[in-house]
Amino acid sequence: MKNLIEKIKKLKEEKNAVILAHSYQNIEIDEVADFVGDSLYLSQMAKTTNADIIVFAGVYFMAQTAKIISPEKKVLLPNANAGCLMADMINHEQMINFKKNHPNVPVVCYINSTAEVKAECDICCTSSNALKIVKSLNNSKVLFLPDANLGKWVESKLDGVEVITYDGNCPVHNNIEIRDIELARKNYPDAKILIHPECKPEVSRLGDYVGSTSGIMEYVRKSKDKQFVIVTEKGVADRLERDYPDKKFILIKSNMLCESMKLTTLEEILYSLEHEVNEITLDENVRKRSTGCIERMLKASK
Repeated sequence: MKNLIEKIKKLKEEKNAVILAHSYQNIEIDEVADFVGDSLYLSQMAKTTNADIIVFAGVYFMAQTAKIISPEKKVLLPNANAGCLMADMINHEQMINFKKNHPNVPVVCYINSTAEVKAECDICCTSSNALKIVKSLNNSKVLFLPDANLGKWVESKLDGVEVITYDGNCPVHNNIEIRDIELARKNYPDAKILIHPECKPEVSRLGDYVGSTSGIMEYVRKSKDKQFVIVTEKGVADRLERDYPDKKFILIKSNMLCESMKLTTLEEILYSLEHEVNEITLDENVRKRSTGCIERMLKASK
């Protein structure tokens, strides 16, 4: 693996390439990544990098987002099959119908959506800024898609704001039930329970902290506690175990795996860089219409 890592690093330098990796990726990807984090952070890095090539170790909608905000750069997705089940739950036609059923209501789309869907929305959000974004609209009613769980969690934090949600979810997070949290409390009474807001609202209410992947990691960094139950994708627990060997991390369930996120390998990253394959391309009209949605999010997140 060492030889593979060295080849990738050398090729990055030769081609002025940058590798962005999501925190759900296999942990060895961090060895070659320039930036590792959640969707908001990686979007910000894609916007500001001076690289000619962006290799996105993530899933399709993330690479699309990078292309939307950095159209002059070549964006590569090492594994073309790396998709998102949540993003696939709403297409362009379903998006149009959702808006038609609720006319004249501002639309917030979770970043876990395609460029075609983003093109029909007013503003984008990630799990780390969803509350701030919805609040910034200063409207008593907001459409939110495709993650119903995140939308309803946001609603629970805002008085007088109705968040009308599309019926989508992340199957990994949606799989967590109240009984899973109750069992964790019983088995690990001294542990703090850290929950991602893609979980069901009734589950999120039981957490000591609810937040994005970066939020969970920051909570651990600042906390004096020594035990944590991690209620999100396994990649987060893996990185916390690596970074904080003096603390104990318990993954809420062994099957907290986003299979698409785990598809990307170091071999595929090397191949994509060598041959510049699996390039992300977008219809220019769609790209332009979706740009405002993301730019407004980035501006509101400053």
